[in-house]
Amino acid sequence: MTIKIEKKITGYNVVTPEDKAKEAAAVEAAAKQAAQAKAEIIQLGEPLSRPDILIGNTYKIKTPVTEHALYITINDVIMNEGTPQEHRRPFEIFINSKNMDHFQWIVALTRVMSAVFRKGGDVTFLVEELKSVFEPSGGYYKRGGKFVPSLVAEIGEVLENHLIQIGMLKRPGLDEHQQSLVDQKKAEYLEKHSISEEEITTDGFPKGAQLCNKCSTKAVVVMDNCLTCLNCGDSKCG
Repeated sequence: MTIKIEKKITGYNVVTPEDKAKEAAAVEAAAKQAAQAKAEIIQLGEPLSRPDILIGNTYKIKTPVTEHALYITINDVIMNEGTPQEHRRPFEIFINSKNMDHFQWIVALTRVMSAVFRKGGDVTFLVEELKSVFEPSGGYYKRGGKFVPSLVAEIGEVLENHLIQIGMLKRPGLDEHQQSLVDQKKAEYLEKHSISEEEITTDGFPKGAQLCNKCSTKAVVVMDNCLTCLNCGDSKCG
């Protein structure tokens, strides 16, 4: 290809094979550095390796949306064993059932949860994430009148109870004085309205009670012209 030079030449430089080699080496080094920076992964916590033996608990849940019960197994790993900082944390989760309707998403959910467990760090956020999942067709009531928005939310409750048992979460609820006041109000209501044992649910609340938006329990009654929950003490009147 012929190139016509229309301007006056003021200087020139001959490119040697050595110069071409240096330029190629510089381009290759820059490409390697860029690829290394792109591939660098920042770990939020040290990944956990699986011991040969794990300890854990299995929980059985029976819901109206599944024909057969679900068995949820959560295995824990012992961290800093033999030291004052020894504690248990979840390592993996399995869900088994005769019902195959939800098989695919349950397998996917347990694998993702197990991966989060093994990543290390704080895993308690999974509880709220799972409990906030709502079934589009509506949830269901557990035995005792507690409302559950979805099967995923009930799995979240099982995880919450497990984390409480191993000390990673504190048990939610009222303190000693608040619980004493709620129990007193509950006893007063049952006595005042002469409610018999046949009119009380297995959890000890009147069968005609409404659902509490705060604790999701059918324990809301009218006390002193105000809707009051006999389970958590929540009141529309403050």
